[in-house]
Amino acid sequence: MASSAQLSSILFLSLLALLSLFVIPAYSSSRRALDDHQATAKKTGFRVTLHHVDHGRNLTKLERLQRGIKRGKHRLQRLNALVLAAKSDSPSSTVVETPVRSGNGEFLMKLSIGTPPNAFSAILDTGSDLIWTQCLPCETCFDQPTPIFDPKKSSSYSKLSCSSQLCAALPQSTCSDGCEYFYAYGDYSSTQGVLASETFTFGDDDDDKVSVDGIGFGCGGDNEGDGFNQGAGLVGLGRGPLSLVSQLDEPKFSYCLTSMDDTKTSSLLMGSLASVNTTSSGVKVTTPLIKNPSQPSFYYLSLEGISVGDTLLPIGKDTFALQEDGSGGLIIDSGTTITYLEKKGFDAVKEEFINQIKLPVDKSGSQGLDLCFNLPKGSTTVDVPKLAFHFKNDAVLELPPENYILSDSDLGVLCLALGASSGMSIFGNIQQQNLLVVHDLSEETLSFVPTQCNQL
Repeated sequence: MASSAQLSSILFLSLLALLSLFVIPAYSSSRRALDDHQATAKKTGFRVTLHHVDHGRNLTKLERLQRGIKRGKHRLQRLNALVLAAKSDSPSSTVVETPVRSGNGEFLMKLSIGTPPNAFSAILDTGSDLIWTQCLPCETCFDQPTPIFDPKKSSSYSKLSCSSQLCAALPQSTCSDGCEYFYAYGDYSSTQGVLASETFTFGDDDDDKVSVDGIGFGCGGDNEGDGFNQGAGLVGLGRGPLSLVSQLDEPKFSYCLTSMDDTKTSSLLMGSLASVNTTSSGVKVTTPLIKNPSQPSFYYLSLEGISVGDTLLPIGKDTFALQEDGSGGLIIDSGTTITYLEKKGFDAVKEEFINQIKLPVDKSGSQGLDLCFNLPKGSTTVDVPKLAFHFKNDAVLELPPENYILSDSDLGVLCLALGASSGMSIFGNIQQQNLLVVHDLSEETLSFVPTQCNQL
């Protein structure tokens, strides 16, 4: 016969078992719902339409390029400032500076937020991490083309605590009414608000849409500057923990950018769609992704050489190398229009194009590019040398002329869509036209697949 102590023990264990029937399934169901959403996004993947920020404007290709160059120069300055700020950081420093993000971009993506979903467009940025949109009530908000998100009208909105992992990942935060963030951008734009969690919906067609719960984002109630008014915020696709890529735990994504003067839209492809089969007849080029500990969000590539025509330029391999202090190197970026090369490398490219293109150099500088030629009157076609980038692992990317040469017969000019930089180099989106650019973070590689992006 059981003792009173044994009976008490049996009764206690029975009570725990009974409680578990009610407590554990409730937690598991909630956890499973989030896992199922993320598994759905990961299993099926999704496609998002991208619009160029100048889409729909009545502009010539050269005018579009010039507008992009103006934005790109500001972005280059911000990215360089970001690297220099990280380089100058030291434990002994007593000066506290606000981190400056790259910001802006050249493409807008469509998505929805909340329950019920509210559609909006946000700038796509592979050079930063934070996802954010403007939220009511607004102390300061810029004009946006869609209604500002009202968290009070969404049943899936919740603020993130100061102890959350995403709050800890912010470059700058305070703890008051939940986790509060502040992001400053180099053009004096900024966003400030509360870090929150929401349901985001992605995909173009109703049948293909995927909703994902628990995405951390910045709900901005104080947003200043004119750098973002083409959309309603920004979606970071960088390598840091706050980015969409990291939060989806999705190791593969790609984008395919149509020609600058094309009226068709471009595409962002996530998950299983990232390596979508194409009808490309070109050669797939794959090279390793390089990590920079001082700038972990950027996608660095190892550029080892450049050839113009049949000439491999006499550029030292260290010209584009990532330095031990985090400076230098080359990043691939969807938000910068033209490619900027470290000055020694650009000067070599410029000199060889002058040698091989037998046309007078336009020294007016009126087009905003570093190298332009005067076209003969009535000229419609000009033979130009091929341009190829030599990346690590013998990955040679030979570009079609439209990805680096722009001509305007009305103005009588032919220009090279490259520029010079000091320090960091950037592989821009003009050079990425009609290439499926596949980021594989599990393999730590980046691939270029020649593709007609308007037919994808």
